[in-house]
Amino acid sequence: MTTGKPRIAIVGMAIESSAYAAHRAGYRDFPVLTGEALLERYPHLAPGRPLREAAEWIPVFMARSIPGGAVLREVYDDFKARIVDGLRAAGPLDGVYFDIHGAMSVVGMDDAEGDLVTAVRETVGPDVLMTAPMDLHGNVSETLALALDLPTCYRLAPHEDAWETKERAARTLVEWIERGERPLRAWVRVPILLPGEKTSTRVEPARSLYAQIEQVEKRAGITDAAIWIGYAWADEPRCHATVMVTGDDAAAIATEAERIAGELWDVREDFAFVGPPGSLDEGIAAAIAHAAAGGGRPYLVSDSGDNPGAGGSGDVTWTLARLLNKPELTAPDAPVTYVASIFDQGAIEQLFAHTPGDVVDVEAGARVDHRVSGPVRIRGELLSLREGDPAAGRIAVIGVGGIRAIVTEFRKAFHATNDFSSLGLDPGEADIIVTKIGYLEPTLYDVAKGWTLALTPGPVDQDLERLGHRRIVRPMYPYDAFPQRPDLSAALLQGREYVRGFAAGGIEAAPVGGRGEQR
Repeated sequence: MTTGKPRIAIVGMAIESSAYAAHRAGYRDFPVLTGEALLERYPHLAPGRPLREAAEWIPVFMARSIPGGAVLREVYDDFKARIVDGLRAAGPLDGVYFDIHGAMSVVGMDDAEGDLVTAVRETVGPDVLMTAPMDLHGNVSETLALALDLPTCYRLAPHEDAWETKERAARTLVEWIERGERPLRAWVRVPILLPGEKTSTRVEPARSLYAQIEQVEKRAGITDAAIWIGYAWADEPRCHATVMVTGDDAAAIATEAERIAGELWDVREDFAFVGPPGSLDEGIAAAIAHAAAGGGRPYLVSDSGDNPGAGGSGDVTWTLARLLNKPELTAPDAPVTYVASIFDQGAIEQLFAHTPGDVVDVEAGARVDHRVSGPVRIRGELLSLREGDPAAGRIAVIGVGGIRAIVTEFRKAFHATNDFSSLGLDPGEADIIVTKIGYLEPTLYDVAKGWTLALTPGPVDQDLERLGHRRIVRPMYPYDAFPQRPDLSAALLQGREYVRGFAAGGIEAAPVGGRGEQR
């Protein structure tokens, strides 16, 4: 440890990547933060906060994108080089705050975070402690498990505890550096793969599984406990659930890791969709009936198959095309229905050549992801034009009877009420809101007077078997039958070594079925 305050570098690169999304994440998808702007990203490191004063925080590099497809290799290589160069320039370090999602994919790679953490570890050396606050939808590979001293993850889905988790990771890292010791980690791989919409902590069994963690980490010898439910749409050997418990008491952390993993396995068949599921037609029928009965506004319908918040491409037109073919929605007196969204730069160019009030006729969407459906023709009144959205760029709203179709220049997730209100579309004035989302994020959840989780096709299809995973390690629930309980014993790790348990090389062996589709 260096003299004076611990010196801790902040680095990271985060995205959640679907193997089934045609989108490729490039430079525009990743706002980059360095220097003071990177420190300002973290509320717990604001000047005057105890954690800010407890260490010398060295902001090196952070790039974060909304979920999407795999990252272009040249972008990843560039960002990795900047991280490594920045760490070399930082001088002696006591710790690294490794801010990742846990489900990043890169074109041509199987374990992007494993590759990145290996580069970081080789740069800073074996003695520097490293934490990583992660999404509970991350996939913890053997490489990642061995490289991180203090991994942790969110305990809520939706992730309302994201910043609490990031603060906890920073605090725990400082505490262990000050102890001058290296924690032990108990790691259990659990052969379960489920979509996030079946594992929300708003409902059982995930609610109780995650609620116990706070009590677990109060026990003697335990620092942190974490359950990664995993990311189902990556189709990589590292796709599976994971339990990890850290601390200084080997028996305590192993016992708790195995107990939690066993409880997760035992309730595997109890996981169900967080919201009322149905087809798109069923969702729209329920919404129209709700509106006719005076049930209050708005009724939400999740276009879950192309949810950008889970890795959808964001321009799949399947849902919009079907809505535009429903007379009950396109008639002049039809229920007011916001539909968000599809992106198409060419269509936006055409629309911005018009003035609100003009009748427009444009084909849009499916320029990136056309495997499910082709471009959709939208004929209606141009209601509004907006410029300057940090994510979406320019935005147009087209009225077709009751439908308000939102077309953007670039990818954007409409996951909050202010995403609509910023366009002059008051959610409280819509009978129906159809948006590319899975479970409802907090502000939409709060305003919804009814909801259908529409099981639509797309890059993050909730029907995993319809997607056809071919590269995961088998057997895996729910794909395979298990005549007996799988081995859920914990491997004990310290640093990059196995203290006890399974040896390297057998955890993520070659998956059944060959390499599958190329990304």
